[in-house]
Amino acid sequence: MTVNTIYFTIMAFSFRNIMTIFRRSAYSKYNTLSGSELVPSVSLLVPAYNEELTVIENVKCLLTLNYPTYEVIVINDGSSDNTLGVLREEFGLEPLPNPEIRNAIDCQPITAVYYNPQYPHLYVIDKPNGGKADSLNAGINLSHYPLISSIDADSLLEKDALIRMARMYMENPEETVAIGGDVRIANGCLIENGAVKEVSLPRKMWPMFQAVEYLKAFLGGRIGWSSINGLIIVSGAFGMFRKDYVIAVGGYRGGYPGEDMNIIIKLHRYMLENKLKYRVAFCPEAVCWTQAPDTYRILSNQRKRWGRGNLKNMIENYDMAFNPKYKVMGLLTMPYNIFFEALNPYFKITGLLALIGYTFMDMTNWRILVVFGLINILSGYLLSIGALFLEELAFKRFTKVSDLARLLLFSALKFVGYAQLGGLWRIQGHIQFMRNNNSWGTMTRTSWKEESKAKTA
Repeated sequence: MTVNTIYFTIMAFSFRNIMTIFRRSAYSKYNTLSGSELVPSVSLLVPAYNEELTVIENVKCLLTLNYPTYEVIVINDGSSDNTLGVLREEFGLEPLPNPEIRNAIDCQPITAVYYNPQYPHLYVIDKPNGGKADSLNAGINLSHYPLISSIDADSLLEKDALIRMARMYMENPEETVAIGGDVRIANGCLIENGAVKEVSLPRKMWPMFQAVEYLKAFLGGRIGWSSINGLIIVSGAFGMFRKDYVIAVGGYRGGYPGEDMNIIIKLHRYMLENKLKYRVAFCPEAVCWTQAPDTYRILSNQRKRWGRGNLKNMIENYDMAFNPKYKVMGLLTMPYNIFFEALNPYFKITGLLALIGYTFMDMTNWRILVVFGLINILSGYLLSIGALFLEELAFKRFTKVSDLARLLLFSALKFVGYAQLGGLWRIQGHIQFMRNNNSWGTMTRTSWKEESKAKTA
């Protein structure tokens, strides 16, 4: 109940801001900026490890964005598949002699940089495997522009996503250090030429649960947290950063997952310790479509990895919790994340064990238990409905009544097994952390073309 109460408070902040976001999304003249020289240039960094099935569509999508000046830097992180080969063949890339690489941040040595003058804004780095954080650091070392944007190789940006983010950045460029975009599930959508042509929900169960989850987390949560400058994460799938500050904090941390949370915590810490005005913003109208795990095995591996990364970040930064020096981050965000994200599964388990004990000792009243359980489920369900209401107020991307009905159905079904699995995966991630297991597990991709064939079949 405490968690839900906090969620309701954060969602109240989201509702308070949603109409401002709607007006900005509907009436902003962001399109006029797409040809403006005033818009800051951006380097798009795309870490790619075994992404041969999705990377071509991803790059084609990125090369056609509505944005005046930008470059796309794909970092092949020692892939064991043919990621580099398909990129070279598709874009006719050849090794670039004497590329200008700054060693602003430590990373694995860059083996080669590939380039084709016919695609003057595309670079491909080849390097030994070092992980996503290491790849982003390598991309920063090659990048030429003051803003960087991290994008997953299994994700697609909407054409105006970057210019919408830039518009938000230009409102307050001195204080804006990072902006997160809205990440949505692409499984089930019709994809053509690297763009989402028709929005639809996944047909499989696991991506469908994630669609509900993402809607609640991004619209119900991150709008609210960003309004009080308490955002603890900008999704690695799509975010924009000021490069000078990312370099100032030493770049991305390698060796563990959770690099997207870690870089935001480091930015908060740096700005607050140096008494610099800043904001970490969220731009829900800048949309990135990502491919969600569609099997139990892949999803559980992803969530265990998230659990490890979260725990590692909380242990590393425990000194920020309850520390007034770190303002909202210290007094609200970090304590919330420690107690209600990292430790939440253990509260549930101990509560369940206590309940079982009380029942055996005949110290409970079943009517009270039923009422309490129903209130808990209903409050959680209302949070999902609230997120869907935010979506319909501002964006209306789901045009089919059947899709809205499915979202409502799966919002209820997630309480019967899926929510409990989430807690179990988090605990398993913590056990892996204690055992110093830092493997990433197997992440199997599906070609966007295959996804679209399945959609049209």
